[in-house]
Amino acid sequence: MSVGGFANGRKHWSPSPRSERAIGRLYRGPAPAGLGRSAAADRPSQEQVDETRRNVLKLLAVAGVLGAVGGGLGSAFEFVAKPPAVGLSRFPEVQLQDLDGSALTAARVLQEYNVGTTDVLAFDYPLSNEPNLLINLAGAGGTGGASGVPGGVGPSGSIVAFSAICQHLGCAAPSLAFYPAGTCAKRFGPLAFYIHCSCHGSTYDPTAGAVNLSGPATRPLPQVTLQWNRADDTLWAVGVTGPTVMGHSNTLQGGVGVGSLSRLQRQSPVVLCNFP
Repeated sequence: MSVGGFANGRKHWSPSPRSERAIGRLYRGPAPAGLGRSAAADRPSQEQVDETRRNVLKLLAVAGVLGAVGGGLGSAFEFVAKPPAVGLSRFPEVQLQDLDGSALTAARVLQEYNVGTTDVLAFDYPLSNEPNLLINLAGAGGTGGASGVPGGVGPSGSIVAFSAICQHLGCAAPSLAFYPAGTCAKRFGPLAFYIHCSCHGSTYDPTAGAVNLSGPATRPLPQVTLQWNRADDTLWAVGVTGPTVMGHSNTLQGGVGVGSLSRLQRQSPVVLCNFP
């Protein structure tokens, strides 16, 4: 029985000549008509596969470069944003040297320098950008001047050292210098010698821990802790007391350490009797 082209409810289909091909054999050419897109049409060509693979490899390469560059830029930014701290973690023990490079002894200081010495004698400590004044407050021949002062070392306790950077605006030696008696007519009570800054007139008392005698500075000079080795008469710098050295957030930070030796340097002072 045939109903609407169906025999016994099933449609008879006669293969066309174009579709009569052996199963399991691969043919080149168009897909059979009437069957829509074939699997061969949906499958990407070898050129498409190669192009896709190349694009993926390019993306991976670019990602790797960006990662490396990004890491480098990140490290550089961190270095700039957080510069490494430069300085020391503690006060070193530094042996002082005389002008000629020989060991500085208390005997040589008492013999060569005294309360009447007009030249600036300075050494760096604890950092190479932190100069300090070395002063012997004893008079020539051990008479006059001052002895037994706070922080003083040597046989008469007259050798002291203070920061050579003014606590006002940071003027340094030779603008900041020790003024022996008679350098200026100005006196502070009985005291006729002092440390004075020619920049703006700040004055300090070396016999009392460099406290302020006149402004505009309001803080005393930091004092270097000196150590006198009685066995060989040598002098050492071993610390700093008082306020932070002007221009530094920390006396131990902001410069390079001086090492194990620090040599005296001689300068001519800038003398100006300008007192507020």
